[in-house]
Amino acid sequence: METKDGFIIRPIKETDNAQMARLIRCVIDEFGVSRTGTVYDDPVTDCISQSVENVNAEYWVIDYGGEIQGGCGFYPTKGLPGKCAEIVKYYLSPAVRGKGLGGMILDLIVRRAKGAGYTSLYIETFPSFGKAIDMYKERGFQLLDGQLGDSGHTATSIFMLKVLTD
Repeated sequence: METKDGFIIRPIKETDNAQMARLIRCVIDEFGVSRTGTVYDDPVTDCISQSVENVNAEYWVIDYGGEIQGGCGFYPTKGLPGKCAEIVKYYLSPAVRGKGLGGMILDLIVRRAKGAGYTSLYIETFPSFGKAIDMYKERGFQLLDGQLGDSGHTATSIFMLKVLTD
């Protein structure tokens, strides 16, 4: 668990699922991203806590007084190269953007994935998430020419990979 200015970054609980799903869908709509072929219509979005049980995966949320303000995780998406996980469902509410919490939770997920034995991390995103893309680049993610694995998210068009080094 990590804290900053009253915000708590902690593992997701089943009781967080509905709030996190609602937040993800609001952000998708806020940025005008397609609902089809994205996390918006992905059934896992409604049961994130269960999706990371019993697999080498984790999902953490940003909690402020019981209100979920963001989340991020890693997951061994089908079809990815060995020891590569995908950064999944990384979304922040407008209330926490620009406060350093997005970087905090991403850095935590990178450390946790490395500790879980992964040697690289993959992410899929959208051109409209420009500030997030800049943050990924600052943290060593490199642009790829195409999609890796089979996330089922056919609407994404930006693909990035980070090799986890010592």
